[in-house]
Order: sequence, then structure tokens, then C-alpha cells
Amino acid sequence: MLNNLTPFLLQWGITSTALWVASHVFKGIKFESASSLIVSALLLGFANAIVKPLLILLTLPLTFLTLGFFLLVINALMILLVSSFVRGFSVSGFWTAFFASIFISVLSFLIALFIGSGSPPMPPVQSGTWL
Repeated sequence: MLNNLTPFLLQWGITSTALWVASHVFKGIKFESASSLIVSALLLGFANAIVKPLLILLTLPLTFLTLGFFLLVINALMILLVSSFVRGFSVSGFWTAFFASIFISVLSFLIALFIGSGSPPMPPVQSGTWL
């Protein structure tokens, strides 16, 4: 049980940190308190796990037509969705959410790369002859 909880808590912390940094970089993102930041990170994780795959599936033709760039719009919509549910978290508009979602994604990736994802390392490659 604890083995499954650790990666979840680590990702939640990474998302919270990325949201906090984004609120300092972008003027249009505001958090009233630390609790609204933590709840927003949790809800964003759930939205990305449940709602986002459904939106991707429903908009698959549009995503193909735009060569995948519509996924950036879906990321922005996830942030706007979370801001509409969490009291104390506000986003000024779509374009702020759009650029903040790119920033949050890149920063989360870099933090996870630096910290490590908690997954076991890859086994070493065995040297030998190819058949």
C-alpha cells in the first residue's frame, strides 16, 4: 500500500510546486491560500487522470487535424476547469491558462527528472552476441 502512495504523493508535490511557481511567473494566476494551492494540485491530477482522456478521445479528429497542437488547448481547459471548482484559485483567461499549462508541464517534467519518479531503475543491458 505504501509503495503505491509514495509516487502519488511525489507527483502531487511536484504539481503543487509547479502551480506555485506558475502563480509567481504569470500575473493572471492567483491563489488565496496554501490550501487552495494544494486542493488545486490534487484536483488537477484527478482531472488529468479522468476528464482529460475523455476529452482527448472525443476530440481525436481535431487533434489529428492540428497535428497534436489541440492537446495544448485541452491542457488549458483542464486548468480552467480546476479554477472554476476551487475557491481561492483564479485564472484570468484562456491565454493565461494556455501558456501556464505549457509552463507547468515543462516545469513538472524537469522537477520529476531532477528528483526522480520513484520508479526502480532500468536493469543493465546484457552484452552478448546478436543472433
